[in-house]
Amino acid sequence: MGMKLHKTVVLVGMMGAGKTAVGRELAQCLNVSFRDSDEEIVEAAQMSIAEIFERDGESFFRAREAEVIARLMRGHPGILSVGGGAFLNAGTRALISDLGVSVWIKADLELLWARVRQKSTRPLLRTANPRETLAGLLTAREPYYSKADLAVHTKPGYAIADTARAVLKELSTRPDVLEGYAG
Repeated sequence: MGMKLHKTVVLVGMMGAGKTAVGRELAQCLNVSFRDSDEEIVEAAQMSIAEIFERDGESFFRAREAEVIARLMRGHPGILSVGGGAFLNAGTRALISDLGVSVWIKADLELLWARVRQKSTRPLLRTANPRETLAGLLTAREPYYSKADLAVHTKPGYAIADTARAVLKELSTRPDVLEGYAG
């Protein structure tokens, strides 16, 4: 018997945690669709997230992000990766809780920094000291991420498939979300 997903799995966590890569792997394992709220926003706006931030500001972006996530949550069960700030929105957290299950992909500062320090596409890190900014964001956001239904720690030595397997194992504790996981 194959695995069957009953609710959308929403991957939350910091930029650089691996939500998109792990999400794609999970979707493939479960034979379901993968969606990324950031990619959906970029496609709809026909501009990068950095350009949206620059032109319209973060609050405008966050409002559009919440709308996109609400739309994606109402589709067939699948895997959804959301931007690092999305889970801070109480309405978005409630919607995810009502319609799906949230999984925090938890990574420490050193791993996050190693993954994002060379990327110029992170508008929140366009500061004089981006590592310090990242540390501050992590500290500020962890209380929100800790409200996720499930959490999986990712480590520097983990391959994408290792983290995806850890997520599947956590999801198997929720028969309302996933059935047929044989571990």
